Amino acid sequence: MTVIDAPSAAPPPTAVRTAVDVVVPVHDEQAALEPSVRRLVRFLDEQFPFPARVVIADNASTDGTWAIATRLAAELPGVRALRLEEKGRGRALKRAWLASDADVVAYMDVDLSTDLKALLPLVAPLLSGHSDVAIGSRLARSARVVRGPKRELISRGYNLVLRTALTTGFSDAQCGFKALRADRARALLPLVEDDTWFFDTELLVLAERSGMRIHEVPVDWVDDPDSRVDVLRTARDDLAGVWRLGRALARGALPLQALRVQAGADDVPVGFVQQVLKFATIGAASTLAYLLLFLVLRGPAGPQAANALALVLTAVGNTAANRRWTFGVRGRDGAVRSQAQGLVVLAAALALTSGALSALHALVEPHRLLELVVLVAANLGATVLRFVALRGWVFPARTAPAGDLR
Repeated sequence: MTVIDAPSAAPPPTAVRTAVDVVVPVHDEQAALEPSVRRLVRFLDEQFPFPARVVIADNASTDGTWAIATRLAAELPGVRALRLEEKGRGRALKRAWLASDADVVAYMDVDLSTDLKALLPLVAPLLSGHSDVAIGSRLARSARVVRGPKRELISRGYNLVLRTALTTGFSDAQCGFKALRADRARALLPLVEDDTWFFDTELLVLAERSGMRIHEVPVDWVDDPDSRVDVLRTARDDLAGVWRLGRALARGALPLQALRVQAGADDVPVGFVQQVLKFATIGAASTLAYLLLFLVLRGPAGPQAANALALVLTAVGNTAANRRWTFGVRGRDGAVRSQAQGLVVLAAALALTSGALSALHALVEPHRLLELVVLVAANLGATVLRFVALRGWVFPARTAPAGDLR
């Protein structure tokens, strides 16, 4: 690894600690590098209130990128150039961040697709100690994004996969605009295996599973039409990374407990496999209680009323148990809202089971045993629906809210 620092014409009377290192990873970017770095340096000098440094991390460029990087480092104060002989954006970020002596490490793509005015909201909660990780989000409601429908569809689909498979709470894994407290980066980076495009996702999932606070910033983003990223190949590699990381988390192969202690995390989202097992256990108990109640109420109330009453009576206990044990939500805050959302989910389950009963009675005059069989089958479908709704809507993984700079 080669590092070049800009020479200092006259040393300042007192050393000023660098607050933020902004890393710009590049590979064969000779056309975009110089204008982007000059624009970034000008912004940091004129509009950014904290001492900051730009680090050009060249990962194995074969064109004139490295020559331009070294010239900029020699010419512009506060610019450093770093050269790696191996390709990989994740590898370049890992090397640059681990070598940094700044309080916060960040990165942005060389095309500066993100509005630079979002940099201060990105790093402010990290410098204040309020959050551990900060990410730009192109999928937040107030984000303004200009990009083609193909990239938009792939991005949203990929983040949906992450929320479903890895229980993630952050909205945009691959936005090229992120920052971490340097001490958190030093703790996380040795655990990140990927050195290419899945690096971002793996880093964020490990941070979230370690109980670190993730702050999201809606960004203004204009996609680079000359981007040479192979979107489909990258998506395929990312899905392979999701599978690898999911297996490691399910096996408990990652040493996350020490990171949880370091982050002071008392309430960490439960993993997907654990959620399924706990949900199934609670669901089995709830289903047994539901069937017993149905049999007791069926005579005096009739099948439809008995079904509705049994569902309502068991749903409250089911939601409370899943809130506490399956999704790891403690305390009373939000309990009433969770029950209200749980009743909405119940309405869908009620429609499914009541519809099954109605269809059965329209076809035959069923024995009670046949009613129970049909209800069990309908409840299996309702259970899957309930798990998806509880996991993705009622008890989603929690992140620090955007704009909260306490």
